[in-house]
Amino acid sequence: MAGTEAGCKKQRWSLQGMTALVTGGTRGIGYATVEELATLGAVVHTCSRNQTELHERLQEWQSKGFKVSGSACDLSCRQQREKLMETVSTVFDGKLNIL
Repeated sequence: MAGTEAGCKKQRWSLQGMTALVTGGTRGIGYATVEELATLGAVVHTCSRNQTELHERLQEWQSKGFKVSGSACDLSCRQQREKLMETVSTVFDGKLNIL
C-alpha cells in the first residue's frame, strides 16, 4: 500500500505559479488546505484571529520551505475583511487564483 501511495503522489498536479487565500488556515481543515496547496507549489496567504497561533504556523511552514504568509484577521469584521483583501492584493500583485 505504501508503494501505491508514493506512486500516486508523484502523479499529482502542480500549482506552481498559483496564488491562494485560505481563511482560518491555522487549524483543522484550513490548516490541511494550506499544507496541501503549499506542498503542490502554490504561494499561500492565510489568516487567523489568533496572532500567536498564526506566527507559530508561519514559522512551521517556513521551516518546511513553504511559501506562506499570513495576517491576523477577524472575518466577522467588515474593516478587517477589507484590510485582508488589500493585503492579499498587494502580496500577490493583484493576482489571486484560488480562494
